Amino acid sequence: MTDFVAIDFETADYGADSACAVAIVRVRDGRVVARDCRLIRPPRREFVFTYIHGISWSDVRDQPSFGELWPGLAPLLEGTDFLAAHNAPFDRNVLRTCCAEAGLSPPPLEFTCTVRLARRAWGIYPTKLPDVCRHLGIPLRHHDAASDAEACARIVIAAGETTSHPARRRGAAAARQGTAS
Repeated sequence: MTDFVAIDFETADYGADSACAVAIVRVRDGRVVARDCRLIRPPRREFVFTYIHGISWSDVRDQPSFGELWPGLAPLLEGTDFLAAHNAPFDRNVLRTCCAEAGLSPPPLEFTCTVRLARRAWGIYPTKLPDVCRHLGIPLRHHDAASDAEACARIVIAAGETTSHPARRRGAAAARQGTAS
């Protein structure tokens, strides 16, 4: 099994630059070896999605911005083969946008989408994170960044243990989004 990092963002509003939480789960040889979850002060005080994730301005007003926080988290990605996220286009866009806004380079890693992975490995439809977790027996507190990232890591690990799964090979294009981050 390869080294990878599962990542999950929660956002305050519709802007991809509005990350208000990030969680990272590092996996090496099929085992979780590190976890980190942080609140982030987004660039605006308005929170549209508090009703989804429970995070509000009062929770993050004294937290670091993405630009202040990311340099301390980025070392967790060093030496990994890819990033994994459930609905990877969303998290990839948030990461790229937040990096761009902060004047930072995004990590040069491809994303694996666990939505696609779950469809290919187990034929799960619908493929929302709670559906996949229920199918695999993975505990989940949905829209809690730490729980979502952990679940994503467990999905990739489970797919790697499924011998018939095509994404088990490093180059499996089926689960990849096809572009470097």
